[in-house]
Amino acid sequence: MAARRASPPRSRSAQRRPRTRSGPRSRARPAACARSRVRRTGPSGQTRLPRVTSVADQRRGRIYVALAAVAWSTAGLLQRELTASVGTQVAGRAVFAVAGLFTYVAIAERGHVIRAFRAIGRGGIVVAVLMAISSGSFIVALNYASVANVLFMLALGPVLAAALGTLAGEPVSGRTWLAIGIALGGLALMVGGPGRPGALGASLAFVCALSFAGALVITRHLRELSMAPATCLSQVIVLVVATPFAHPSQLDGKDVALLAGLGIGQIGAGLILVTIGARLIPAAEVALITLLEIVLGPLWVWIARGEKPSAATLAGGAIVLGAVIFQAVSSPRLEPITPPP
Repeated sequence: MAARRASPPRSRSAQRRPRTRSGPRSRARPAACARSRVRRTGPSGQTRLPRVTSVADQRRGRIYVALAAVAWSTAGLLQRELTASVGTQVAGRAVFAVAGLFTYVAIAERGHVIRAFRAIGRGGIVVAVLMAISSGSFIVALNYASVANVLFMLALGPVLAAALGTLAGEPVSGRTWLAIGIALGGLALMVGGPGRPGALGASLAFVCALSFAGALVITRHLRELSMAPATCLSQVIVLVVATPFAHPSQLDGKDVALLAGLGIGQIGAGLILVTIGARLIPAAEVALITLLEIVLGPLWVWIARGEKPSAATLAGGAIVLGAVIFQAVSSPRLEPITPPP
């Protein structure tokens, strides 16, 4: 104790000297900052900063979204191979879609299924109803119009959503109005030109596109809406409505396999792939890549079944696609990721 008292006191400057980075207090601060910046550990075990993706992650994101578009594009080809009645097609596809999506929700939410469905709220229920209308009319339209006509009309969805957005008070730029005008011109060419679809097929395809556009507008204002439970609920609605018109006794093994492909593969796998991919690349890029569905869908039935689109359909569809691409590139708004019917 005496030796400790005899030691010379430190100067005031030494007492007030700030701690160096090697001190315990300075080491704790960067660690805390690092913890606040790091999001969570990815599948590979490496930590990632929020909103920062590597080149490899972006490449994977593009691949996932492209695979989702490929899955969606198989709807026309699979439907063309079915021999069951229209009501059976709609109900059968919904059965497998509900099974696949419910399983996915249960796994993704770690068993908290009821909480996941409650979380969508009233807005999510409205979205589910609109998606149910779009999904049901899509399959029915394929029975009365060519795959190319139905898909090219479905491509109008984002453009129609911009027009419907005016009813919700959303500002619409001059470029968007130009895109709407161009798309309507392409639609007129498809509907009025040689090889045009019948009135019923064209009307159902337009109802499909319009209800899909309505779902897009609502999901714009519900950024936190989980699309998996909403899509699953939409297929439950489709199943309830279509069941009275279904005839399960018509189904053979081939039809069951095709309906499973439509419900689990086309709807379920497509939604899962685009959900994963959309986290890794910008929303505008997702919108452009998913247009592959519109291009590939008619191509599959052309190759496999010889269903060649008319010149007017191809020309009008090209105009519609050009308008959608023009809107996606020129619009600064980030569109929500909503799976097609």
